[in-house]
Parts: sequence; C-alpha cells; structure tokens
Amino acid sequence: MKKSCPFLVLVFFTSFIACSQSIATSPYSLYGLGSLYEANFGLIPSLGTAGIALPSDSFINNKNAASLVNIQQNNFFFEIGGKGIQSSFEDNLKKENRNNFQFSHFAFAFPITTKSAVSVAMMPYSSSSFKISGLKIPVIDSGNEYYYLDVIGTGGLNNLDFSYAYKLTNKLSLGLSASVLFGNTTDERTYAINNSVTTIDKKVSYSGIRPILASQFKMNPSLTFGLNVKSPTRVNATKTQSVTVENGTGTANLETDEKSNTDDFYLPLEIGIGFNKAFKNKLNVTFDYEKNFWDATNQSDMYGDFSNQEKFALGFSYQKAKTSRIYFDRIKYATGINYDTGYLEVDNKKIEDKSFSIGASLPLDHLSSALFISYTYGQKGQITNSLVQENYHKLTLNLNLDGIWFVRKKLE
Repeated sequence: MKKSCPFLVLVFFTSFIACSQSIATSPYSLYGLGSLYEANFGLIPSLGTAGIALPSDSFINNKNAASLVNIQQNNFFFEIGGKGIQSSFEDNLKKENRNNFQFSHFAFAFPITTKSAVSVAMMPYSSSSFKISGLKIPVIDSGNEYYYLDVIGTGGLNNLDFSYAYKLTNKLSLGLSASVLFGNTTDERTYAINNSVTTIDKKVSYSGIRPILASQFKMNPSLTFGLNVKSPTRVNATKTQSVTVENGTGTANLETDEKSNTDDFYLPLEIGIGFNKAFKNKLNVTFDYEKNFWDATNQSDMYGDFSNQEKFALGFSYQKAKTSRIYFDRIKYATGINYDTGYLEVDNKKIEDKSFSIGASLPLDHLSSALFISYTYGQKGQITNSLVQENYHKLTLNLNLDGIWFVRKKLE
C-alpha cells in the first residue's frame, strides 16, 4: 500500500521554518536505519562509485573483495578516508544550508600467499540525525483538536568488514566477505495536547552479520568482468524505552527503561555486475549496474514504502605512465557519473540521487602510496510533489599508505 506524505511534508517544512530547529544532516535520515553510507575507497569516488570489475593494485577496492589478489606480494596497504559535505535543502517555501565532515573509513589489506589476500575495514553503514520542533498535527476524528510534536533522532550503524580473496586461476578470482553490522539509534518524542505532555525516549540496538560473495574474471589482459552478491540479512533489533506523562496532577512514569523486542530490520538481496576495459591509449573505462530487491523484504516506513532499487555508475580514468620519473605523468585523473533510483518511495515518487564526480590520484612515492582527491556534485529528491530537494557538494580525501613487509635489505 502506497502512503500519502502530508506528515512527512509537515516534518520537512517545520524543520526548515520553526525557530532555526532543523535537520542536522539529510532529512531522508528519518527513514529506516537512516541515510545509508557510501564509504568508497581509493579512486572509486572519482569514478562515480564504479569499481565492481576494477582489478586494483594501487588501493583497496571495497566494491569487490576478489580484487584483493592484485596487491603485490609483501606489500601492505593501509587506508584512511574522510569527506566534507555542503548540502542545501530546498522546498517550495525555504532553502537551508548545512555543512559537516564525516569519517569515511579505515582499512588495511595484504597478501598472505601468492594466490590469496585479506583485508579488514571499519566504516559507517548508516547515519540518522534530525531535529524537529513544534510540529502541529491534527488528532484523527476529533474535529479541530491538535497535538504538538518535538522529535530528536541520532545514531546509526557501523560496519566491520572482513574479506578474503583467492585466485582460482590466472583468469578467475573469488572473494568472500563478512560484514558485521552493529550500532544503535535513539529517538526522543514529546507529544503535547491540552495540559498533558507525553515523552517517549526510545533506543534501538541493532546487530547482524551479512555474507558477501564476489568474483572477477579476466577475459583478456584488458577486459575484466565483475560480480558482487550481498545476501539477504536480518538485522536483529532490541528496544529500550521510557514513557513519562506530565499533567496538571503531576508526573507519572508509565515505563522506565523497559527492554523489549522490536521489529527486526531486513536488508535485501543485492546483486551487482560490472566490466572494466583498459585501452592502449592509457584510458580506462569501468561500469557498474546494481539491483537491490527491497520489495522482497515486505517492509515499509511510517512515511513511505521500500521498493526495488537500481544503481548505474560509469567511470573513466587516465594515467600517462605509472612508472615515469615525471611526477605529473604518474598522476591518475578520473571522472564519473552515478544514477541511483533510491529505495524510498513517498507518495508514489522515488527519492532519486544523481551525481557527477571528478578527481585524481596523487602519488606520494614510487610505490602505491597516494592521496586520492575527489569532488562530487549531486542532487537527491525533488521539490515537486511537496518533497524536499537536497543539493550537495562533497569533497572526499582518501590516503593510502603502502609499506613492504619481510623484504630483506641488501648489505652494501
């Protein structure tokens, strides 16, 4: 059943207008587990987030664990990243700007044999942060009676990822990952009607493990195909809640830190395919298509429905000479585009996300150490149909440090 969005519209409008009380990050973090993170490593943000078929030997490719077998023997990659985001939220009445800096990830990876490699990464999975004050809502079937709602929400989930890759043949490599998801969200709601104020403090803790299978197949030295399959996963949820009522006769605690089970959250089957083509003129093209089957989870949100999601990403990169003594010849330049249909549907409209990226890999030495810089401009949602349009500028910095293990130095 498709839900109408007048309540969501009121949430957005009130958050923009009333007493400078506004949503701290994206208004779409109201949904589900919050806004889902795109924690992409190395050059991937510059490629429009394409990378499922990218056989990377210069950074950790978190889009496909099978790519880890390309890390050269005795090398050790350590990467840390962050992003700064400037966002503007606009509806038919008002426009508001927000700035924030987000930790993206840290990770390390290294080969353990000539045919296998491992990686460990820590990154956010989702983020929820919003604040709404003085929302006036009519009481159903009560004539002209209203209640007033204040809401504060924070929290999110973390993703601790363990990956293993094995080169089955010279053409085929396989990858297996386990994403350990954990974290909590908090939600404080105050309902005021007549002379009574009810406050509900809710904290929901989540935990789950998601298996991921991946592969890369080299058709020839210049053409690679990739596959990534994320299994459907139940994220277990436990709720702790307190309920307090204040009125003219005093204060009553209806619940005090009561623990109970709540609805678990279900992540869908996600399938991604891609190809990577390297040309003789040093140009590289990579393309991804992903489909997430949210319909099969049979979930909905108070403000809308979850529906199947499709993602398209196309990236181009160019490097004149990887081993040149001329520094600028070793810089890798990249650009890409991305289109995401989104999985949220409000009033029969999908919350789409479109973006364009450009960036570069700046070598720090003659190994694989590099600073990856990416700029992305994107647009999410729309002003029509009483929704909110989010325009964002994102600067991503990923630092990859490459060390060499167990290499005995020659004596002079």
